[in-house]
Amino acid sequence: MATTWLATGSAPAKLCFHNSSKSAARGGFSWILCSATNPRSLTISAAATSAEHTECAAVPREQVEVIRSLNGWVAENMLPLLAPVESSWQPHDFLPCSAAAGAGGVSEAEALASFTEGVAQLRAGAAGVPDDVLVCLVGNMVTEEALPTYQTMGNRSEGASDDTGVSSLPWAQWLRGWTAEENRHGDLLNRYLYLSGRVDMRQVETTVHHLLRNGMEMLMPSSPYHSVIYGAFQERATFISHGHTGRLAGQHGDQALAKICGAIAADERRHEAGYSRAAARLFEVDPDGMVRALAHVMRGKVTMPGLLMSDGRDAACGDGTLFERFSAVAERVGVYTARDYGDLVEHFVRRWRVAELRGLSGEGRRAQEYVCGLPPKVRRLAELAHKRAARSEARPVQFSWIFDRPVMPG
Repeated sequence: MATTWLATGSAPAKLCFHNSSKSAARGGFSWILCSATNPRSLTISAAATSAEHTECAAVPREQVEVIRSLNGWVAENMLPLLAPVESSWQPHDFLPCSAAAGAGGVSEAEALASFTEGVAQLRAGAAGVPDDVLVCLVGNMVTEEALPTYQTMGNRSEGASDDTGVSSLPWAQWLRGWTAEENRHGDLLNRYLYLSGRVDMRQVETTVHHLLRNGMEMLMPSSPYHSVIYGAFQERATFISHGHTGRLAGQHGDQALAKICGAIAADERRHEAGYSRAAARLFEVDPDGMVRALAHVMRGKVTMPGLLMSDGRDAACGDGTLFERFSAVAERVGVYTARDYGDLVEHFVRRWRVAELRGLSGEGRRAQEYVCGLPPKVRRLAELAHKRAARSEARPVQFSWIFDRPVMPG
């Protein structure tokens, strides 16, 4: 899992979610064009968070029962998407060989020479990757490394959680299997970045530490419907961002990184397929409940996993939060853009045949209308952001991840 974000245009104008204490109190977010110099535009205040949690409605029991009734379906349709451990790739497969001396008759000198040569080749490829692409790679890696937070989120969904830690129920097996496959992503990117010599690993590690301590504002209520929808969106966004990063790495001569990002993107696509299939099945079983859940998520309950990332220097930076700066760079280089987000929303509206739903309640019909009208709204706001950005003068921002070298934002 990586980051879903929206940021368009140059530094002063970006498309993002805004949560004021007033809107949080009534359970909603609003779309605004916010200034990159206003870090609070992407920060959820403690007071707003407290109000939202206090007023959160309980998860409908019928949703929990529907989810539990799908355990057999999950076993047949989702668990086969998880690759067997024995045939799965591991981070070591993409990195310089670390075979011990004596294995296969290799001497200590030969083993060291092989490893050293592998590191030299990796560094030679990494040398051509531009700083802005490195920033995107680090941001994605930091988000992947916060995996414990995401498993916690999955275990909050009653009916689809792993209640005992070793449950044999298919939903629990999926959650553990998904976590095991996702765990390789941060490991692989972390080791690549360390061996590349291109980044300040202590600052990168500090950012991971901060993000895990800061946590993530999770979906409220902890509805299993919301979690399945969130999972589908997040996995597709991750597939897109890793895929684009790999493409850019290949264009700049780093075929090793291109292969790494491709392998991770392929995992994300399988995971998206699992969550997307589950959501489609839920739309068949409970269309009214699911369309209302989808609208709820789209109105702003999707909190970007890396939103609270920090390198400990945000206050002294003066150019917005670390997440804002990272998002702006990702938008400019094309790793993940507002257009990608609009396409993603449109993809799932079409995939789940939201416009074709019939027999909905009044609230369900309003949710349907809102969701189906969202993609063009996102694109219009993105275009507005670009126009406003074009009238503004962008200036370089520094990232501690790359030894404070300046990078142009969006």
